Amino acid sequence: MSLIKTIREDIQMVKQRDPAARNMAEILLCYPGLKSLFFHRIGHWFWTKGLKLFARLMSEFSRWITGIEIHPGATIGRRFFIDHGMGIVIGETTVIKDDVSIYQGVTLGGTSWKKGKRHPTLEEHVVVGAHAIILGPVTIGRESKVGSNSVVVKDVPPHSTVVGIPGRVVHRHEPMDPDARLQDDLAHGTLPDPFGDAIIALTKRVEELENKLK
Repeated sequence: MSLIKTIREDIQMVKQRDPAARNMAEILLCYPGLKSLFFHRIGHWFWTKGLKLFARLMSEFSRWITGIEIHPGATIGRRFFIDHGMGIVIGETTVIKDDVSIYQGVTLGGTSWKKGKRHPTLEEHVVVGAHAIILGPVTIGRESKVGSNSVVVKDVPPHSTVVGIPGRVVHRHEPMDPDARLQDDLAHGTLPDPFGDAIIALTKRVEELENKLK
């Protein structure tokens, strides 16, 4: 697929995934995630052609105007959606496949100074919540979700939900059809909350004991 067609898909995906997007002019002018992705697409093309200094200068300019840092060496697939975006860092050897969504403050970082693959791989239809940190050459399996503020340092199986520090799988689900998947991406706030569930269970237990005492 050509670079122009890929960028057109990126624009259409913003309209699909963000109900706050009212028209094309607003998307083009007011979405920093889309701007950073636009600069990355072009910078990555220069990077693959060996013009690496120019590619880095483009990424630096993009960070300056958007607050989003994407290394031009990172490989990003089609229909990548960045919501809000401020504070996102994506390292050089990161691989992001098609239809991935991430939110503000996410770090896809490395844990080694050695050259080679040292950043995460996010497979198709992964959703990463705000301020989550994924470190090292780990793989987040397709259709998985990483909860907000989680820290992930190990591989995550497909169709999983991960929360906590360190991140742990708290839910596994079946593969979804495309329409259900899109609705699930939009409803990312429905991630399970084990701590909240524990508080609710404790509250119910206290109520039961109070009723027995009465």
